[in-house]
Amino acid sequence: MTERVPAHQTAYARLRDMVLFGELAPGAAVTIEGLVSTLDLGMTPVREAIRRLIAERALVMQGNRRVSVPRLDARALADLAYARSAIEMELARQAIQAGDAGLVEALRIVDLRLDAAIAASDIPAYLRENHGFHFTLYARAGSEVLEGVAAALWLRFGPSLRAVCLGQGRDGADHHKRMIAALGAADEGALVAALNDDIAQGVANIRSGLEAGLYA
Repeated sequence: MTERVPAHQTAYARLRDMVLFGELAPGAAVTIEGLVSTLDLGMTPVREAIRRLIAERALVMQGNRRVSVPRLDARALADLAYARSAIEMELARQAIQAGDAGLVEALRIVDLRLDAAIAASDIPAYLRENHGFHFTLYARAGSEVLEGVAAALWLRFGPSLRAVCLGQGRDGADHHKRMIAALGAADEGALVAALNDDIAQGVANIRSGLEAGLYA
């Protein structure tokens, strides 16, 4: 018999994706009843999912049975940049040291889908494939603790990245291909440098969005 996924796990996974991939805009409040309708699940599992995401600081309670994704401010963005750089560069080091021969090809496949999403101006697909690229790399590190920390940081970072994608003037430099080349050459220093530049690029784009009022 096929094992069914408990409703509370389904609710959490789906609501987490709505946050992570920017379906819920930073600062925009939604009702709990609206989320129940959107997810087509019961009130109890949706409430449990909301509680988990509030504990992870991916959602905040607004009162009147409404929740929202918190807006980033300059301080929070700077802290996230520091934390992402430290954690994700260590995951990259561990991943390249693991010496997985299939990793380069796996990343190339994701990067092709990412390029297709960019060409089609498909922002939801872009956000999913961008996330997939990074966590395909990080999974090879085999560090449950560090990967979990990185996942939590992306929950805070992702929603604002969508707002940037909807704005103008994004820096389009492709650091992912540098990362793939570094992995192919087994060059740890080049991999870490390319990843750090990729993180800095996202942070700079969000900072520009803050200054342009995209999150107001």
